[in-house]
Amino acid sequence: MVYKVSYVVTGGNFPGGIKNETRRPHVGDIVQIGRMKFEVTEVHEIIPARDDFQFLHATVKPLEQPAETPQP
Repeated sequence: MVYKVSYVVTGGNFPGGIKNETRRPHVGDIVQIGRMKFEVTEVHEIIPARDDFQFLHATVKPLEQPAETPQP
């Protein structure tokens, strides 16, 4: 099965992405998008599976937040 997964990052501070996966993502999984790693917080089926292909939407959050710049 091939999963075309639309990854959306909560908070809007990072771009998401669309990736082909050979394994369905689950809540708690760690995925890499670009150079950053994210934790999956939600997974939703967009269209029911057809043959060996399925579209999914996954919401993710960054594993590490960038350090905030101190305010003067």
